[in-house]
Amino acid sequence: MTTKSIASTEAQNNFGRILSDVILNNTRYVVKRRSVPQVIILSLADFEHLLVNQSEQRKLINVIHELMPVYELGEIVHEEI
Repeated sequence: MTTKSIASTEAQNNFGRILSDVILNNTRYVVKRRSVPQVIILSLADFEHLLVNQSEQRKLINVIHELMPVYELGEIVHEEI
C-alpha cells in the first residue's frame, strides 16, 4: 500500500490519473490545501478493508497523525471537562 501526498490544485488537474492510480495500484492520496492535509482519496475496496482490519486502521491513523499540523500557540487557561 502506497500513500502519496499531493497539492489540491495538482489533484484537481490530474483527477483522472489519480483515480486510475487509486483503483489500479491501490494507492492512497492525502490532498493538501495550502500545505495542510485536508482529505484522503482511497478506493472503495481499500475503505472496506479498513473498516474490518484494525491493523490497517492503526497504520492509516499513524500516517494521519504524522501529516497533521500541530498548533501549539498560547497556553491553556481553562479546559472544559
